[in-house]
Amino acid sequence: MKVNLYTTAGCHLCEEALDLLQVLQEQLEVQGRRLQISEIDIADSETLMAEYDVRIPVITSDLSPGDIGWPFSLNDLSLFLKLS
Repeated sequence: MKVNLYTTAGCHLCEEALDLLQVLQEQLEVQGRRLQISEIDIADSETLMAEYDVRIPVITSDLSPGDIGWPFSLNDLSLFLKLS
């Protein structure tokens, strides 16, 4: 499974979101499953800035429609990614 974490430099909430994704990544590895995390800096794109500016961190997945924006918990992420 691939997930995108929309972020930008100096975003402490984005760091928290990455920590949550890494916990899920470790849990999935134990099960023999893979979670690939890509960090995308919205500052590199005017389009992404317009879409996500005040919403980051935001996560999208290749297996889930839509996105999930902060605030979210580990359980919220699991539900969004259809892991539970």
